[in-house]
Amino acid sequence: MSLKVQLLQDMKAAMKEKDTLRKNTIQLVRSAILQEEKDKQIELTEEDVVQIIVSQVKKRKSSLPEFEKSGRMDMVEDLKKEIEVLMTYLPEQLSDEALAGIVQETIEHVGAESMKEMGKVMSAIIPKIQGRADNKKVSELIRNILK
Repeated sequence: MSLKVQLLQDMKAAMKEKDTLRKNTIQLVRSAILQEEKDKQIELTEEDVVQIIVSQVKKRKSSLPEFEKSGRMDMVEDLKKEIEVLMTYLPEQLSDEALAGIVQETIEHVGAESMKEMGKVMSAIIPKIQGRADNKKVSELIRNILK
């Protein structure tokens, strides 16, 4: 079953269960997917849908510190729950050890020896970890190894 179909079915189930947070979160993701398809006038692939979900998670994670600073703990809890909902649609996340292994292997494969070649390493590693790890975490690992 494709992610788009799964999202639709889960949204319907959330409506029946009167799970407003889950329904709203899925609706926002579906809206982003449909908007992207309409803008580009194409049918999105599974990888494209995963990228949209990743970007939705990233947006929510970047909003968390602002809400925490302003003391809006209700919003912080809602955002954390939304992130949990979205994470269920992403591929299984890589462990730190597995991610470090992939980074090390890619650096050796590319032959990178300095920070100047970080872009080369990132462009080679992104397709391998698509949706399974945070790019920020990956860049930190690369920086630590290339220092």
